[in-house]
Amino acid sequence: MSGIMQNRKDEPFDIVKKPKHYNKGKYEAIEVIEDWQLNFNLGNTVKYIARAGHKDNIIQDLKKSLWYLQREIDRLEKGE
Repeated sequence: MSGIMQNRKDEPFDIVKKPKHYNKGKYEAIEVIEDWQLNFNLGNTVKYIARAGHKDNIIQDLKKSLWYLQREIDRLEKGE
């Protein structure tokens, strides 16, 4: 098996570029992050929330999002 499967729009899934857990809705997290021009911390916060529970444990995903959000808050409070 090549690692490529079909999604609901008949576009191929690719384990590296388009895994199933990236495609749970109308928009991919990366598209939203780039469109909103989010920095690394906020982008990862959005990414982990958007994908929460689709690949790993939902609580683990939400804790990861919280960790990135707290990093961004700490960075802003330091005046960076």
